[in-house]
Amino acid sequence: MSDSMASINTVDTERGIRVLHFVTGGFSGGATQVAVQLVRAALEDNEVGMEPLLVLNRKRRTPPGRIEELQAQGVPLRTVQAWTHRGVIEQLVAICREFEPDVLVAHGFSEHIWGRMAAVQAGVPRIVHVEHNTRERYTPRRLAQTLALVPVTNAFVGVSQGVHDTLIQMGMPADRTVAIPNGIDLTPFRRALEIPFHEREPGIVMVSRFSRQKDHDSLIRALHLLKQRGLTPTVHLAGGGGDRHRRPIERLVRKCGLQSQVIFHGIHRDVPGLLKSNRICVLSTHWEGMPLALLEGMAAGNAVVASYVPGVREVITNGVTGLLVAESDPHALADALQEVLTDVPLASQLGVNAHHQAFREHGRDRMTRRYSDLITDLFIAPSKVSRKSRARSNGR
Repeated sequence: MSDSMASINTVDTERGIRVLHFVTGGFSGGATQVAVQLVRAALEDNEVGMEPLLVLNRKRRTPPGRIEELQAQGVPLRTVQAWTHRGVIEQLVAICREFEPDVLVAHGFSEHIWGRMAAVQAGVPRIVHVEHNTRERYTPRRLAQTLALVPVTNAFVGVSQGVHDTLIQMGMPADRTVAIPNGIDLTPFRRALEIPFHEREPGIVMVSRFSRQKDHDSLIRALHLLKQRGLTPTVHLAGGGGDRHRRPIERLVRKCGLQSQVIFHGIHRDVPGLLKSNRICVLSTHWEGMPLALLEGMAAGNAVVASYVPGVREVITNGVTGLLVAESDPHALADALQEVLTDVPLASQLGVNAHHQAFREHGRDRMTRRYSDLITDLFIAPSKVSRKSRARSNGR
């Protein structure tokens, strides 16, 4: 680590700590949502004394309306856009030199690579890498680039214990790596339990983009099995994603004769309302970090059924706050769905338990406070995560 990275630079107390969050502008995953939440929290909490800036790596399919919406809400926002990674880095370097951040927080793959490279070139004194998944597209080259950035990175954050453990296995230093579980805005769900479970539609909601990570295929096959057993619940699929992942699911729905049961909503503008009006939330997936959609289903008081994968199994206690099933197993998924569809008292109790756990452990305020503590601690011990920060970030 260079002397400039290891030194404790003073911060102009009149302007506060400047924090730049760099993340994908695709709006399809949880990384962008978390970065937006952190920026908003910094704006709302005057006592923290931080000046945030959100920088989005704009994609070809980035919806302009989402950027305009954030700007209208007062979120300080800039974008970079280039055909090459070098172009992205050059544009971000220019923004860093203009904004002069005290800390750059680089979220997600592969933005955490380009963001940290830009931070080094721009002389940003403190750098944080946030990993949002337990499995990413790390080629040997990308892994080598990630490991090469370890000496200039002050802290590594996994958004769940599973992601934290993955970072350690990849070679990140344990004394600079913490787990800060994702959190959600609980406001829309505060009165969720006032909607009686038996009065909700006996429908199934899966909020998830169409991608190779998500396992819509198993859900549709499970739904076909349920139909053979005489159960025909409506399934709401909410989320964006690419055509090459959505169209095979649409074909499978037609092949199984489920067109009258499956609704493709696309990007849904009122996910809390959709969840609260139905009984069951499903997350059928191959891997996760800590899925925000799952936390929202819990907060909504849904009976949750989810795949037993890292990032999920540490949130759901099987038989208490939801039901866990083997990954890529339509028969196990159908059995669990049949259980919560036919045993309403059980499903209702699972929803109540999940709601209470979400409010106890997965609120946005708790997450943002941990990030704030981490960033503040970097000004005390900039080259490593302090013991106090590690204890807070891991919930001890």
